[in-house]
Amino acid sequence: MTELARTYRTSFLELAILLGYKAAIPVEAVEIADLFAWSIVFHPLMKILYLLRHAKSSWDDPELKDFERPLASRGIDDVPVMAARFQGRGGQLACIICSPANRAKSTARLFAKNIEFDVDDIISNPELYFAGTPMFLKAASHVDETCDSAMLVGHNPAITEFANAMANCDIDNIPTCGLVEMRLPIEHWNDIDTGTADLLEFDYPKKST
Repeated sequence: MTELARTYRTSFLELAILLGYKAAIPVEAVEIADLFAWSIVFHPLMKILYLLRHAKSSWDDPELKDFERPLASRGIDDVPVMAARFQGRGGQLACIICSPANRAKSTARLFAKNIEFDVDDIISNPELYFAGTPMFLKAASHVDETCDSAMLVGHNPAITEFANAMANCDIDNIPTCGLVEMRLPIEHWNDIDTGTADLLEFDYPKKST
């Protein structure tokens, strides 16, 4: 159960106590609380969007074009850590779309492998390479309707700007391998718009856990 689901479950059980279950909460109330929590988090009128900045990249070879730069060793180490935290929060993915740049594509593939997502199902979208908010918005709007959750893997400054535009928040910088989770009050991906998301999580490798 995700942290959000646990929050709703706790709130429901507290309500049950206030309504008269002061000594002990019957099994039926616990079962109803579980159903209530999951129905809120996975309501069909909601989508979950994850934004993942590519992991730390290498500048060792000055001859390489920006598009071709690989991940640095620290970046390679950071991805499994972030994937484990993602799973620890109960995160699930139905779709991954990434920039075709080497560092973004490598990040997406490593992340996918660590959460047992089929790397062959990763979608490469050239518009996410140094894209702005409109391109991120466009990419999200084209997610398959069968997907309740999706992840966009891209670059700064666009990914930070997009996160702030979506959730009306003020994230100064999404660090490399930083992950943002947002809830969208929509039934269809093509209904996505800026200023409508709820920021659920902002995590990054050096964040204290």
